[in-house]
Amino acid sequence: MPAGKKLTKEEELLLQDFSRNVSTKSSALFYGNAFIVSAIPLWLFWRIHQMDPYQSGILFAVVTLISTWLVAFAYKNVKFVLKHKIAVKREEAVSRDVMKTLADDKKMSKKEKDERILWKKNEVADYEATTFSIFYNNALYLMLIIILSFYCLRSFGPSINYVASVGAAGGLLALFSTSSS
Repeated sequence: MPAGKKLTKEEELLLQDFSRNVSTKSSALFYGNAFIVSAIPLWLFWRIHQMDPYQSGILFAVVTLISTWLVAFAYKNVKFVLKHKIAVKREEAVSRDVMKTLADDKKMSKKEKDERILWKKNEVADYEATTFSIFYNNALYLMLIIILSFYCLRSFGPSINYVASVGAAGGLLALFSTSSS
């Protein structure tokens, strides 16, 4: 592409749909959900491991924030990997649905119909990838917390158990999310 030529609006939208960047709305959704799922172990360690929330408040806050960032990172990675796969699988159904709704519109050109199909396909893939990413990562994160806390690190003190199990669960989740399959 020549240095002086700018991308068209359609090209920019298409690139945006397949980039790793997430919208502000998705980012807020990811960080909100990540904070909630990262805060769940607080109850576990407060009630079951008998950690005092006032004495451990700073530790809880720091580890929860780090875990929130790691879980949100995993959400973004899994969404990126899934979005294209879902778009390919849903392409035919979305095309049929959009063509049904546009069947009466004779004035619309083939290019406009194709653009509507592409936009709808990306919208459906984005929504499904987002919701599945949140569900999958939450389930895996909580399973890792339980396994690490109650089985692998049960002989350690509550503070070390908390930092190690929540940190390792978040780290493993972020690591697993970087796989490409």
